[in-house]
Amino acid sequence: MADALLSFDTLTLAYRTPRGVLRALDGVSFDVAAGETVAVVGESGSGKSSVALATMGLLGPEAKVTGSVRFEGTELVGLDERARRELRGRAIGMVFQDPFTSLNPSLTIGEQVAEPLVYHQGLSRAEAHQRALAALGEVGLPGPAELATAYPHQLSGGMQQRVLIAGAIVCDPRILILDEPTTALDVTVEAQILDLLDRLRRDRGLGMLFITHNLGVVNRIADRVCVLYAGRVVEIGTKEAVLARPSHPYTKGLLASLPRPSVEGATRRIAPIPGRFPDLVHPPAGCIFATRCPFAEEACTDRAQVLVEAGDAGHAARCWKHAGLPGWPEADDVPRAARAAATEPLLRTENLTKRYRRGRLGGGIEWTRLAGVIPWPRARSETVNAVDGISIEIGRGEVVGLVGESGSGKSTLGRTVLRLIDPSSGSIMFDGADVAKLPDDALQDLRKRAQIVFQNPDSSLNPRRRVGDAIARAVALQTSVPRDKRRAHVEDLLDRVGLPRAYYDRYPHQLSGGEKQRVGIARALATAPDFIVCDEPVSALDVSVQATVLNLLDRLRDELKLSYLFISHDLSVVAYIADRIAVMYSGRICEIGPAEAVLSPPYHPYTQALLSAVPLPTPGAEKRARVRLRGDRPPSEGQRSGCVFHTRCPRVIGSICATTAPPVHEPRPGHRIACHLPLDELMRAPPAFDDVPAEAAE
Repeated sequence: MADALLSFDTLTLAYRTPRGVLRALDGVSFDVAAGETVAVVGESGSGKSSVALATMGLLGPEAKVTGSVRFEGTELVGLDERARRELRGRAIGMVFQDPFTSLNPSLTIGEQVAEPLVYHQGLSRAEAHQRALAALGEVGLPGPAELATAYPHQLSGGMQQRVLIAGAIVCDPRILILDEPTTALDVTVEAQILDLLDRLRRDRGLGMLFITHNLGVVNRIADRVCVLYAGRVVEIGTKEAVLARPSHPYTKGLLASLPRPSVEGATRRIAPIPGRFPDLVHPPAGCIFATRCPFAEEACTDRAQVLVEAGDAGHAARCWKHAGLPGWPEADDVPRAARAAATEPLLRTENLTKRYRRGRLGGGIEWTRLAGVIPWPRARSETVNAVDGISIEIGRGEVVGLVGESGSGKSTLGRTVLRLIDPSSGSIMFDGADVAKLPDDALQDLRKRAQIVFQNPDSSLNPRRRVGDAIARAVALQTSVPRDKRRAHVEDLLDRVGLPRAYYDRYPHQLSGGEKQRVGIARALATAPDFIVCDEPVSALDVSVQATVLNLLDRLRDELKLSYLFISHDLSVVAYIADRIAVMYSGRICEIGPAEAVLSPPYHPYTQALLSAVPLPTPGAEKRARVRLRGDRPPSEGQRSGCVFHTRCPRVIGSICATTAPPVHEPRPGHRIACHLPLDELMRAPPAFDDVPAEAAE
């Protein structure tokens, strides 16, 4: 591309290992123009982040980079470190995936955003501070002056990510590299960040290299798409060509692995990409994807593949038989069971409440007196109603999906019903017994029959303990399986979750993310539970691995008659797996009902906003009308007398929303919406998805 801002030409990245040379990138070539967003997609290990790190010069000394990376004509490969430091932050900005590890916890937000201005442009601290405030305002953060005095831990995840973007753009770079910037965010905050990035691109003429595994996000933000697999470009083209007319089997598989939100529910399980990544030390001689490809034939294994035109201008795929390929095969296992009907409750909560005290953002200090005499400062605090009078039932063999933004109280509710957190008030009836007030030493039966699968398997598995031993510990503590039979019992559990029995002797670092999550599921099954809280169990996984884990959880529910409280901020995932969906905001349930009812009008205004923010991978879907919420903070303690959503609701109708608890509408049996808007007005909401049956939309 003649006017390319950033250009990659046969970029290759190699590491020397005891087994030989590992090629993390192999001949990667593409361009990014000014004002253009190029998305780089693929599973973990495909080389996406390596492209970004090679551009920024952040690879370690053991990395050997060949080929070319040119920025505005300047060759970056081999550039001395001093010259690279001048480019980083000033001309090339970067936003990393995790703001929790990217922001310095000991520096204020204002100091961290102002620092690049002092270093790159030589501004005084006062001048840099004023520019930092302007940057914080530009990314849509409320009260920049107050926010600049706060520390990272006082901000939500979405606010932290905006701070990272403010720090990346404050020196007016020409190009922005974004490495999974929305992966950990809920859908409404993700939509706000994508809107912000798109506006910055248009207003500043920024080029953007956007790294992600979320094809819905790609559809919303990208102009062109580069699909990487095992360090090689396997498909490249415009967003419309790659997403609507995928040519390479790998791209077809990624799209087929996505759960699609549907009011009718999926009748078959998702079809994931089988197998594992190839060995990049000893890659296959032919097609790099052949061992996982359902269309592979003998010629694929001995013929080196090159990028060939795939019809549209600029659309190319690394597959010699791309022109005649059908769609990705459907899952070949048994059809899914129908959504569970209402059954006898296994778990029921009544007015369950959990409150915390925390420091108030910008609240300063207040003075008290110790022993009534000694003046003593303390931070001003506020009450957080994490769970605020929740009454909910989960039947035997039923999956209840719990959705809402980060901070809505989902995980607190899940941990409270398991008594991992003690409730402030209310009852928790588990199989007819109230466990809310039992002492810890009387919870043995609950500990055995109710388990949890955590979001991050890396932090929930002991890196020094073999995975088999981690599972066996639960068997030893909570079951009567004799010592000499525990290994066989654990191997049976590994087999049930689709892992080889030999994995008993492996350590967590020897497993992929999906395999570690399966170990977490096996550990939860070790006590033969009746009920499992699944707390964001697939949010950190690639789409294909996510599909495999979802299918596993779905199958286990059918085979073992398990009940799940499935917590997620991804409505597509919840729509696939849940029988009923509860929508939670600021500690309260604002809508609950059968999945097909919640996914079609009438909607609570908050549900409507969540559904409209779901990024869909179908070209054209990014142009759907989206409900935008006001602000980003829940109500304070003094604002909770009415509807807790009134401070952000785009359809607030007056003081009644702020002062009076909303009535509960029941448009269909079991479907309840707490809202002051009349039911007929809620019924007039447009469907969020195209497959709403006509009778549901009336």
